[in-house]
Amino acid sequence: MKTYLDCWAKVARDLFSQALAGEPELTDALPKPLEAGSFGFAAMLQGEEEGRFAVEFDGSILEAPLLGDGVDQKAGWAELLRETCDAAAGELLASAGKKCRVSGFEPISGEAQISRAFQLKSGERAWTVLVHDEVRPPRSEQPAGVAKTAPARPAELRAASPSLTPGLELLLDVELEASLRFGCREMPLGEILDLGPGDVVELDRHVTDPVDLIVGDKIVARGEVVLVNGNFGLRISEVAAPRKRLESIRCLF
Repeated sequence: MKTYLDCWAKVARDLFSQALAGEPELTDALPKPLEAGSFGFAAMLQGEEEGRFAVEFDGSILEAPLLGDGVDQKAGWAELLRETCDAAAGELLASAGKKCRVSGFEPISGEAQISRAFQLKSGERAWTVLVHDEVRPPRSEQPAGVAKTAPARPAELRAASPSLTPGLELLLDVELEASLRFGCREMPLGEILDLGPGDVVELDRHVTDPVDLIVGDKIVARGEVVLVNGNFGLRISEVAAPRKRLESIRCLF
């Protein structure tokens, strides 16, 4: 089922190309830090979906008269984003049958975590657009008895997992190297030797597909890339069963 973020992305692609000079294109992209002078706005939503929805832009986008010459660009972006958020609420009602409305709208700067990243491209120029999505069903509509718990610490795992392989608890404090895999591709040796600065290697994965968390050459989880205080991070959406995760660890010893 479509989320509010899905609806916003659809509406933004249409409105931005119609309302901005040069008909720029909004496309999905990998998250990256914003340029200096970044700015943005946050909408507060209420209804069958509620929460905070924030959008931030590279500061250099204000230097481009995308909203017309002689126009206060930041004020113009505020008006366009408010219109986009209102239209996304209408799209959510039409596509998912969920009714919500924008109850507040304010300027923001420096969101800590990113839900999705886009690139707005016009001619030779391109700007990063980052979205922070906290829009969810009201708590009263969430399934009863479901609670989010913090990750267990090694001592808690020992107490809660008496069936662990004998002696395995001695390894729970060992630090392992984990890496993210965005995709892969087979290449002839000749192409690899011909690679140079500026060349682009296309991978087998779309920017919206989940990213793999790798430990010991095994996939232990998948999720979406986010920015946390300027660093890349991974928000987990799928995780392997504990026994499968142990298999990735055994190959290291």
